[in-house]
Amino acid sequence: MTWQQSLVLGLLVALIVLLIQGRLRPALLFSGAVLVTYLVGLADIQGVVAGYTNGSLLTLVLLLLVSLAVEKSRLMSWFAGAVGRGSFTQVLTKVWFSTAFLSAFVNNTAVVASMLGAVKRNPEHSASRLLLPMCFAATFGGVLTLIGTSTNLIVNSFLEKMGARPLGMFDFFMVGAGTLLTGWIAVMLFARRLPEQEGEFDRSQGYFLEAKVSAGSPLAGRSVKENGLRSLKSLYLAEIIRGDQVICPVQPEQELHEGDMLLFCGDVESVGVLQEMRGLELYGEHRLNGQHLVEVIVSHSSRLVGQTIRDAEFRTHFDAVVLAVRRGESQLTGGLGQIELHAGDTLLLAPGPRFAGNKSLSREFVVVSGIEASTRLDTRRSAAVVGGFAAVLAASVFELLPLFKGLLIMLVALLATRILTLDEIRRRFPLEIWLVVGGALALSDQLEKTGLANVIARWLMGEFNGASPLIAFIGIYLFTLVLTELMSNNAAAALAFPMGYQLALSMDVSTMPFILAVLFGASSSFILPYGYQTNLMVYSAGNYRMQDYLKLALPVSLAYSIGVIIMVPLLFPF
Repeated sequence: MTWQQSLVLGLLVALIVLLIQGRLRPALLFSGAVLVTYLVGLADIQGVVAGYTNGSLLTLVLLLLVSLAVEKSRLMSWFAGAVGRGSFTQVLTKVWFSTAFLSAFVNNTAVVASMLGAVKRNPEHSASRLLLPMCFAATFGGVLTLIGTSTNLIVNSFLEKMGARPLGMFDFFMVGAGTLLTGWIAVMLFARRLPEQEGEFDRSQGYFLEAKVSAGSPLAGRSVKENGLRSLKSLYLAEIIRGDQVICPVQPEQELHEGDMLLFCGDVESVGVLQEMRGLELYGEHRLNGQHLVEVIVSHSSRLVGQTIRDAEFRTHFDAVVLAVRRGESQLTGGLGQIELHAGDTLLLAPGPRFAGNKSLSREFVVVSGIEASTRLDTRRSAAVVGGFAAVLAASVFELLPLFKGLLIMLVALLATRILTLDEIRRRFPLEIWLVVGGALALSDQLEKTGLANVIARWLMGEFNGASPLIAFIGIYLFTLVLTELMSNNAAAALAFPMGYQLALSMDVSTMPFILAVLFGASSSFILPYGYQTNLMVYSAGNYRMQDYLKLALPVSLAYSIGVIIMVPLLFPF
């Protein structure tokens, strides 16, 4: 083995060890490894830059940026409404397939975050028995299409770099559909073993929000419990104002009437939850249209102290709408517009375009900060965003327009119409993914140039000496599965792909089964709640314990693997 091969191998081993330890961010590790290859003279500047400007990688970045607008749309709430009522089996089936369908085209994290509220509001069945299946459905849905998850596009970027035919939008759809069915069977059999839990929101640090039951609302004439407004983890109905009558505390059997003013305690995400509830008008909703939310703290010297929110005329003076207010651990009462502001009050604002340029902000507020939440787009703009996104995907599928070009046109349109802003793109730019994938592509280039890829392939051939391609395929799949449980799915795909691809070439068999072994293996993070961000989201929201989580995670992981191992060789022979 040459010194160049030894150096690259040492870098790979160190990279895997450090990724498993999890003390340093993957982006830093991959970028550092690429920097070492450049400093010692293995890589030139053109080779390094080529990794970070790969066409599929840039398409992935554009896709994630455009998906920010899809997150703001009401697409998720439209689908959430389809979950509806019925027996546990019916509701679970609808949650499973609707979540999977969404995740085939929209970022998994955005789907889970948006569906959380709808699932927790289900009035008939325990949220803890639905949240974990919903989370796993998002993972299964991600492997239905090329754009379902970032790992798919990462694998595609490696193929493009190898000069092989890139994957099509639905090339592995049938495999994904097969695993979706095996996963659904496992969920049907084991979901009832999950505990029935209902959490309640801690009001001590919650925002105070107001919403009104509109005329003709489907909520009117039904009780609080029947409307699913009881015992929500992030939203608590504190009181109801009906004319001159104040109903507090609110009982589960309390019937809602048209015109009732509902006062909630909730977290930041509650703004989006209330916007998506049919028949509720959030305070100031007619001025909300996808703005990124801002948090401000009222200064002691502010002229706002002593004024009510309505009298302060935020729209006129600051080009912003007050959505919620928080006052330490004090319990606020009465309508939001009638609350008299105190120094130190925290206000949640939906800003207009002139808000940031207001020169009086530093005088009126101690702190002005953006937070990772946005209001929802109105119905017309939501339909335009969803329709535009669908048109871009359709044009790509029918080869009328390259996906990169379509996404670029859509991003420009989103900026021109202020559905997205440059500030949002700057804050939400997927820098971590870009650095990880670009670094992995640059390292894979060194694997080929130094000949280390062939050395590893010959070693793997020795390990699988006399074994059939099926056994080698299963070995690569299980290797990737273990990696993705120990590190991020993107890093797992980046490390496993060169090995699987070279092994297929050395065995002189079709590379497609091995490509799919990596693609599906990198999306198989079910067993550990900390292995994937959506797992962690529902692990917290459902108040699960580890033993509760594993009751479903283990059979679902087994069902997923069985589906992959059966379907891939069946549809893509060696």
